[in-house]
Amino acid sequence: MGDGGVALVELAGVSKTYGGVRALGAVDFTAAKGEVHALLGENGAGKSTLLKILSGEIAAGGGAIRIAGEAVRFARPADARRAGVAMIHQELDLVPALSVAENVFLGREPHTRAGTVDRRRMVAATREVLERSGVGLDPRTPVERLRTGEQQLVTIAKALSLDARILLMDEPTSALSPREVERLFTVIDQLRADGAAIVYVSHRMDEIGRVADRATVLRNGEVVAEFSAAELTAERAAEAMAGRPVHLMFRADSVSSPDQDEVLRVEDLVVRPRAGRREPDGISLTVRAGEIVGVAGLLGAGRTELLETLYGASGGKVLRGRIFLRGKEFRPRSPRASLRAGMAFVPEDRRIAGLALEHSVVANTVLSIVDRLARFGIVPGRRERAVAGKEAGRLGVKLGSLADPVGSLSGGNQQKVVLGRALLTEPALLLLDEPTRGVDVGAKAEIYRLLGEAARGGVGVVLASSEPAELVGVCDRVVVLRGGRSVHELDTARAGEAELLAASMGDVR
Repeated sequence: MGDGGVALVELAGVSKTYGGVRALGAVDFTAAKGEVHALLGENGAGKSTLLKILSGEIAAGGGAIRIAGEAVRFARPADARRAGVAMIHQELDLVPALSVAENVFLGREPHTRAGTVDRRRMVAATREVLERSGVGLDPRTPVERLRTGEQQLVTIAKALSLDARILLMDEPTSALSPREVERLFTVIDQLRADGAAIVYVSHRMDEIGRVADRATVLRNGEVVAEFSAAELTAERAAEAMAGRPVHLMFRADSVSSPDQDEVLRVEDLVVRPRAGRREPDGISLTVRAGEIVGVAGLLGAGRTELLETLYGASGGKVLRGRIFLRGKEFRPRSPRASLRAGMAFVPEDRRIAGLALEHSVVANTVLSIVDRLARFGIVPGRRERAVAGKEAGRLGVKLGSLADPVGSLSGGNQQKVVLGRALLTEPALLLLDEPTRGVDVGAKAEIYRLLGEAARGGVGVVLASSEPAELVGVCDRVVVLRGGRSVHELDTARAGEAELLAASMGDVR
């Protein structure tokens, strides 16, 4: 444990039930002063419920909670904050129209003697906490101008500004580049040295080995395993999470060969630059039928902008270069036109750009093929349900009912719905931006299986990811972007993660 084993957080027999469904059952958990305690488990295992109880978002159904030895009951998040608990959510809780500083101090703005908001002091304090986090952002920048990874860094800075002694981190690196991840780990090391207790949730096993002192595994709402840092391996943790042996095989079994037709060719693509975006500025790549091509690069390299441009979703104007789709020159004017041309897109942020969370699983699954299902302008409900049910079964989506809101599903199952909807369009080219962000090892394996199935069916796949292991394990080739340009290409049969990281950081000889 941390500093002499002094527990800052103690949960004893904590439980939670929702409408007769047990989310947590008599869980014991501690986090010591100066310790990073990882919390592992597949989606739906109870991790989020435990964090919500600790952060005051929901009340425990039973058991006891102690903070620094004192019994507490949190009725609301403000109670947890007063006790020194800060939560860093996986899903961003920022107000896009407000500046970085306004978001960091939202609800607790410093005031002048006259009672107005002291913006100068707020900006100065935000700049200080950003520097502590190793983040080079202007506190006055509107959050809506930042990319997802930069927004994630703002949420981390926001939590640090509270001077909390207990930090709950839910997938804090899911949108960060390797360089930004290292910055975060430096901050965590400092917090550990200062005596903070950190509860750390992540699906990235390499991170757990790097940052955690201990790990607890949840399955079906119960603690099923505990590991010290020395005992923890990816294989042992994954087996405990799934309750069965798990083969951590990335390979998606694509079937491309040089003889197969090109599905996509991009030649020296340049897009008019816009504020806050790293538009394509000289990108070339090819994708053949049945081939999975990765797109790598550090945060801000232009991965997302490339895919959005190809799909006609960016609004940017192509200044130079040519795009060929299935051998014919293609101008990406709109997502609808790209869909009709045989292209499908799975966006980075499924909750904002990929799903209508309040609508049913059925509605979200068939959204892209409504015209195909319609008869005389009307879509028969029975037909919708049949198609959605068949697709949910093929993808292994775990749900109560097809009529449930898709927002009620776990993150991994939400992502399967987005991917299933794209595959239902029977695309020639499938574009995926961080398709396994924030999903557990079991859901990742299923997504890789589906990509392999699509590739074997002749679909060309472009996979943009910030995870080197994923790119090397899944893709046939990887195109590396830097500054909006394609600067290197790697054959994954001959190159590994080290070469990919070196190329991303410009260290290629």
